[in-house]
Amino acid sequence: MSKFIELTVSTTHEGSEIVSDALWNYTDSGVVINDVEDVIELAKSGRAWDYADESVFKADKTVFIKAYFPVGDEDNLKKAERHLQDLKTNAFLDFGTLEAVKREIDGDLWREQWKEHFKPIPIGKIVIVSEWIKYQSKDSEIPVFLDSNMAFGTGEHETTSMCVAFLDKYVKSDDTVLDVGCGSGILGISASKLGAKEVIMTDIDECAVVATEHNMKLNNVTNGTVMLKNLLDDNTVKGDVIACNIMAEVLIAFAPFIANNLNDDGIIILSGILVERLSAVKKAYEDAGFEFVEEKIKGEWSAVVFKKGMK
Repeated sequence: MSKFIELTVSTTHEGSEIVSDALWNYTDSGVVINDVEDVIELAKSGRAWDYADESVFKADKTVFIKAYFPVGDEDNLKKAERHLQDLKTNAFLDFGTLEAVKREIDGDLWREQWKEHFKPIPIGKIVIVSEWIKYQSKDSEIPVFLDSNMAFGTGEHETTSMCVAFLDKYVKSDDTVLDVGCGSGILGISASKLGAKEVIMTDIDECAVVATEHNMKLNNVTNGTVMLKNLLDDNTVKGDVIACNIMAEVLIAFAPFIANNLNDDGIIILSGILVERLSAVKKAYEDAGFEFVEEKIKGEWSAVVFKKGMK
């Protein structure tokens, strides 16, 4: 039986996605987020697959992220620990203690338990489904299958779900949709399945390009292109809808330039924004000439939609 080192990291709800993405950089054996806030959100939304005990709502809100490294892969384990230390030293949001605890475990059992963590996630018409789940879609549901063994978004986080909900609302059949910082490709693939004419997905991380191409094949998406590039370096790539699920500071830096990649009367969907940074993001885009349309807030995160005017 194979053995693994289980690295358990203590963090916060707002820091959990960044910490989990950081750990995914160093292992393909699995990362699991244990977050009581997710249970509370499911219970409040009515989407829980079981009831939530009242004690859950009073529980300690520390988030525990478990990452798994094959015994013998100490080099990647040390790199992950150094990355955690860098996050702690250069914290740009509340990551909590980032205390890390290690233990050795047998691997085969945990792999099956890890798969049980993933449940179908409905977001409007879209339902995010891990690829190993045999899922029969109902009525007008549109399944988007993702390899949850790979890094990047799986739809569980508020920032991703708000983006998908906005795509469901704004994507039209003749639209070209740009997914900037595509990660797993979840936004571009969702846009394709919602009827977009063409989707173009870009990222500066080669691992993200590999993950997106893999997930495109899982979903039989044939009208998509994945590019390893910073979109802002290429003004010839234009879309009717641009979706960016990136941290606020990067979105603010994009504001003066991203209109070059958006067709007149186009829509831009921005997420990955902590609520306390929302006003700064809105100001940056309004100053750049965009028209505010609407916003969503879930917990500590927000997403916002802007429209580009006609020249």
